[in-house]
Amino acid sequence: MTIRLLLADDHQAYRAYLRTLLERQPGMAVLAEAADGAAGVALALELLPDVTILDVDMPGLDGIAAARQILAARPQARVLMLSMQGDPLLVAAAARAGARAFVRKDSPLSELVAAIRAVADGREYFGP
Repeated sequence: MTIRLLLADDHQAYRAYLRTLLERQPGMAVLAEAADGAAGVALALELLPDVTILDVDMPGLDGIAAARQILAARPQARVLMLSMQGDPLLVAAAARAGARAFVRKDSPLSELVAAIRAVADGREYFGP
């Protein structure tokens, strides 16, 4: 089974890098990319990915607010949050918004892949 992903991050180069790495993983495919939270919400509700990956810090609608909107419209959606920060308060805010995983952007690829697979399987992942 292929895990269908949506990436939302305001840094185009990081999205392209992440897309390349994830599409090299067995059983993963990136459906689309969004440059901000509002576009991420729209694409998540249109494409119905298996896992939506949201950057916490995006202009306009941030990732936590985007997660709330996605999950309010589609409670069964599965959201993974990415951030450069690992502040426990930020992780807790992401969990309260309904995110099933939180991964720091500087984590090894293996950790992100493990988090994606956990979320796709209906589990949570909040770090090793």
